Amino acid sequence: MGRRFLLVASFIFTITVSASGTTMIDLTQPSEYQNWQATNDNVMGGISQGHMTFDGQSSRFSGELSLANNGSFSSINRPIESLPAEVDRVELTLIGDGRLYQIRLATWRNGSRITYKHEFSTVKGQQQKKVFYLNNFQAVFRGRLIYDAPLLAARDIKQVGLLIADKQPGPFVLNLIQIQFKALPKSD
Repeated sequence: MGRRFLLVASFIFTITVSASGTTMIDLTQPSEYQNWQATNDNVMGGISQGHMTFDGQSSRFSGELSLANNGSFSSINRPIESLPAEVDRVELTLIGDGRLYQIRLATWRNGSRITYKHEFSTVKGQQQKKVFYLNNFQAVFRGRLIYDAPLLAARDIKQVGLLIADKQPGPFVLNLIQIQFKALPKSD
């Protein structure tokens, strides 16, 4: 009789849930960057490069955006566990480089993936906290808006990501400190 082995992929998830229902990804943890996967425009022929690393203090999304060969983007994403249905916003704490980025949330409903985006600007070298309400995200497919997509619901979110596609070639650096998924406090 032969032996059968089951291979299991393991991730070092550093997601915490507080008593108030806040779900947090702590990007200052040295192993957190390992949970993120990069996807660059080379999947469509471009030559942009981007990746996630740890710089000793925070996770760093960095690389170089190129417009050559119809290139135009670099992105990172990671899976997340189910969020409470009451979550109504995402708070992102970061130190930017003065460029324009997108935070992206992906859902799977009825076997279909839908990605929702929210753009945000950064100030070079300044720590910022950006707040994004779920009802302000826009559904997109390959950069085009989807107008008949269902509303973004927290319980459907399976992935969080960041993307740079500002059509400005050159290096980019986004230091990520924390991502929180929050709900309005319940009234008694």
